[in-house]
Amino acid sequence: MELVINNLRKSFDKKEVLSGVNFTFEKGKIYGLIGRNGAGKTTLFNIINDDIAADDGEFYISENGMSRKLVQEDIGYVLSVPVVPDFLTAREFLKFFLDVNKKRLENPLSIDEYLEMVQIDVSDRDKLLKDFSHGMKNKIQMLVNFMAEPNILLLDEPLTSFDIVAADEMKKLLRRNKDNHIIIFSTHILEIALELCDEIVILNNGLLSEVTKDNLNNSDYTQKIISALKGEI
Repeated sequence: MELVINNLRKSFDKKEVLSGVNFTFEKGKIYGLIGRNGAGKTTLFNIINDDIAADDGEFYISENGMSRKLVQEDIGYVLSVPVVPDFLTAREFLKFFLDVNKKRLENPLSIDEYLEMVQIDVSDRDKLLKDFSHGMKNKIQMLVNFMAEPNILLLDEPLTSFDIVAADEMKKLLRRNKDNHIIIFSTHILEIALELCDEIVILNNGLLSEVTKDNLNNSDYTQKIISALKGEI
């Protein structure tokens, strides 16, 4: 399975943010989407998620020689600022989510098994989500997106709110689950992308380009990525 993007363009007023993006993302990989602040990473995600319309171009899923448009069930979108129902407890929210999606979920786990996946303490599972920290809310947001088993998982700066231990837990969760998804991980923190991602993709001057490691050592690879962000290669 692949997510294919062809000639995607988007402008706001007179500023062109995406200038004809072309790229193919493959299932089973974690892609690090790197770009400077304002480069258009979130804009690209919002277009794929059908939150805003592109000015031109197309994107679709390609699988077994067939192509089709994306539907809502194809996409999980983890926002940089978590959105969860503050009036529900963690356990109530997961029960609601499982009830709503029971027809599409195959062999679901128990609520406690899901909460254990993201290391939510037993003592916190019946607390209102409004009393959760930013990082804990982000864990719940990531969890329900994994539970939905989307083909494409868009992660917009998902680890910035986590402490070191929680960030390590989330990285392990992503690695364990990558085989069944196309995961695109947006970040401006290069060290996270280098540690977690299989491929590094640069969004610069409205275009996407992959930075291959070839036979470079880590230091030279890092410098190559920085040069690409500066538009030097």
